[in-house]
Amino acid sequence: MITITERAASEVQKIVQSDPTLEGQGLRVAVKGGGCAGFSHDLYFEDKIGEMDEVFESHGIKFYVDPLSVQYLEQTEIDYVEEAHAAGFKFNNPNVKGTCGCGSSVSF
Repeated sequence: MITITERAASEVQKIVQSDPTLEGQGLRVAVKGGGCAGFSHDLYFEDKIGEMDEVFESHGIKFYVDPLSVQYLEQTEIDYVEEAHAAGFKFNNPNVKGTCGCGSSVSF
């Protein structure tokens, strides 16, 4: 199951409030090939659920996950962090075995 922290859910709701065309959409969560460590996490708004997608819900936010990504995202928590030089969504994925130097890609 994929979960989202209250703080991250609040940020998603702020984004939806600022762009009404996103109302009713869920978040597509996926693992994509690429990056120096081999894979990267992907997160974006999606209005279409694939017939093989798994659907999760946490703090009122729906997630759509394709069958290939599900195996890599089991027990992942999505958080929102604000640091001195950047802010954004962070994947706390216990399945990750390593990351690249900048942290933008992972290996499983």
